[in-house]
Amino acid sequence: MVSMLAPVPHFHRAVATVLLLGLAGSSYAWQAPGLPVHQIPVQGVAPQENSPENESDSGAAEPLSEPAAPAEPTSEARLREREDLDLLFVELAQPEGETWARAETDILRIWSRSGSAAMDLLYKRGEAALDAGDTVTAIGHLTALTDHAPDFAAGWYLRSVALYLDADFGPALADLEQVLRLEPRHFNALTQLGTILEELGDDGKALAAYRRSLQIHPHQQDAQDAVRRLEQKLQGMDA
Repeated sequence: MVSMLAPVPHFHRAVATVLLLGLAGSSYAWQAPGLPVHQIPVQGVAPQENSPENESDSGAAEPLSEPAAPAEPTSEARLREREDLDLLFVELAQPEGETWARAETDILRIWSRSGSAAMDLLYKRGEAALDAGDTVTAIGHLTALTDHAPDFAAGWYLRSVALYLDADFGPALADLEQVLRLEPRHFNALTQLGTILEELGDDGKALAAYRRSLQIHPHQQDAQDAVRRLEQKLQGMDA
């Protein structure tokens, strides 16, 4: 596990770039506060339609043989998917009603599809390892995934969670940078960005990240709680 007190390569660049992608802010001067790392749930994992029951628990990556599957999405199919996402985000942002929950589920399901059965298998293996608390194995599977499918935002996001749980904040922020480049509306990535910045003691930028996430998905209870907590804290400091 990487010590929070050790300088992390590319940490400053990652934070600055992430903030420019989703927020307004300048470069970030890191001062490790020595706070304990609190484990966070894997936010927004899409429901698995066919979860494998007999996956290997071994930490070694198994050879991937891609099963018979539909052809990778065509450009027309990807365009339809993007249009579907646009409509779902409109529905997700509605402040009232219950249809937002269905929209959230549909968004997460679309995000979880890489277009390749082999890459989807790597994703599921990484997710299963993370659920079991085995961050080393999870990072191994998810690194293979991001190497082979660099345009698949869900792989970067899930690896950022694993890296965060290992207190490897610099690489976690670099992965969030990739997520937000690929999908600037990734509310889970923005909420996780707020979590990391709050953990590091940068309450102002953490608050900005949470607020941006809530602009996209206003129904996130954890982000709502974080905004209230930080607003009260910062107002108390200004008093």
